Amino acid sequence: MAGPIVLVGAGNMGGAMLTGWLKAGLGGDRVIVIDPGPSEAMAARIAESGARHMTTAPAGVTAGILFLAVKPQVMEAVLPPLKGLVGEGTVVVSVAAGKTIGFLESHLGSAGMVRAMPNTPAMVGRGITGAYANPRVTEAQRAEVHDLLKVSGPVEWVAEERDIDAVTAVSGSGPAYVFYLVECLGEAGRKAGLPADLAMRLARETVAGAGELLHQSPDDAAILRRNVTSPGGTTAAALAVLMAEDGMQPLFDKAVAAAKQRAEELAS
Repeated sequence: MAGPIVLVGAGNMGGAMLTGWLKAGLGGDRVIVIDPGPSEAMAARIAESGARHMTTAPAGVTAGILFLAVKPQVMEAVLPPLKGLVGEGTVVVSVAAGKTIGFLESHLGSAGMVRAMPNTPAMVGRGITGAYANPRVTEAQRAEVHDLLKVSGPVEWVAEERDIDAVTAVSGSGPAYVFYLVECLGEAGRKAGLPADLAMRLARETVAGAGELLHQSPDDAAILRRNVTSPGGTTAAALAVLMAEDGMQPLFDKAVAAAKQRAEELAS
């Protein structure tokens, strides 16, 4: 790597990435963290790791990888002071939803650039990330970025930048859909006669456990579903509703389409 990893933003996502890098064996001395106000816990972690903490972009530094982990709405203000960190061999990685390669280039100039879309389970090492690399990213740089992103879970590369909008709609926003499923299942349990707190505990642990089974099993989700479903039983009765023509699939089709459309609007 030609220069240090410069991490801009040490909030939830940036902090999770830094923690993952350190656990994976990356030396803190290879990292510069730029954040004007990290939490006390994050400031302590940065100091303990041996990483350098800056409140603004340091002069005279060319990043090997410039990792942008700030919210999309502050990108406009954050990017201009970072231009001096971008050199011929720098690859820029952005995890900000809706900010295109063109937008990044308008502030930082032409460079190897990667748009990545992780999701919030990255904070517990169980995320998944979709990523797109522009043609200036070399195979070696892509491999380095892949290694940095995979500390929070699998990394899936897409061939076209526009595919990131669909990734955002499925996995980027997807955890919220699952959390809402827990809310709905708990509420349905309450309406079926259970105490509200018990219904919510049952729903929460059921979804968490099913997710872990899905994670550990080599079987497809459809096979796992069929394994739970006895012909003419209670699960079959519920699935007859959920899998009807007006059931979950068309609802999810509409939800993901709406999320993708909004991602496209933000990108434009």
